[in-house]
Amino acid sequence: MAALRSMTGFARLRSLGARGERVLTIRSVNHRALDVHLHLPADLDVYENALRAAVKQKVARGHVDVRLSWNRTGGTVMLALNGPLLESWLAAFRQAQERFGIASGPDLNEALRLPGMLSETDAEPDAELEAELLALLNEGLDAFNGSREKEGAGLAAAIRQANERILAQAAELAELRLKVQPAIEERLKERVASLLEAVSLDPQRVAQEVALLADRSDVTEEIHRLEIHSRQLAELLDRGGEAGKRLDFLMQEMGRETNTILSKTSGAGELGLRITDLGIAVKAEVEKIREQALNLE
Repeated sequence: MAALRSMTGFARLRSLGARGERVLTIRSVNHRALDVHLHLPADLDVYENALRAAVKQKVARGHVDVRLSWNRTGGTVMLALNGPLLESWLAAFRQAQERFGIASGPDLNEALRLPGMLSETDAEPDAELEAELLALLNEGLDAFNGSREKEGAGLAAAIRQANERILAQAAELAELRLKVQPAIEERLKERVASLLEAVSLDPQRVAQEVALLADRSDVTEEIHRLEIHSRQLAELLDRGGEAGKRLDFLMQEMGRETNTILSKTSGAGELGLRITDLGIAVKAEVEKIREQALNLE
């Protein structure tokens, strides 16, 4: 059984090696799909596709923010100047001088601070370095998923409790249905009789129409479907894995059945009031589950 995971998680790893210190941070928040944002040092951009693919293998949904910093040690790193970018910057500076009458000359220190102006000459793809980065990322993703599974277990426990209350409320609704149906039929007979006092109609025909109206007020099917959806919810939690979207769909169906129950039993007297209380209670539990499900992957 795959574990349920929250879409919210966090992990931080520090790796010390011959090439220096690397610090990896992974955090995520809710999102309807998988949205990965990688923040890498400029010289590691060549590994972005491989790192992004590794994230996609272990995360299905959520806004995932991955940050990797690298403090190098050992050896001298040669920097290469981005000539075309510097030429563009100087041309823009001269244009500004002429247009606005700027007397001072260009500041090379400011130009060198521009992103991409300087790059490390050894920033070529390196299979060994890529393997090291992927190993660090996969270790971080395992820790990240561990934190999400821990939170997911808490969400699942809360959902199970709410679902158990819904099952208990559905069982009471089923018992009340047996009592409320005769009451609905009797109220319909009284109303029809009062309306037709001055009209001569076939009593058998009137009885048939009353029975038809009473049958339309029967909520047996709605209660049955509510129980079915509740059992499906429990099965989803038992299966684990990516359950968030399916749980949200089930909550829509359960809310629809509850609304129908409330509309059909609105004129059932005192028993109807109890059914209304139960229906409102079911809707409250459904809303709780929906809020929790929105946090699940």
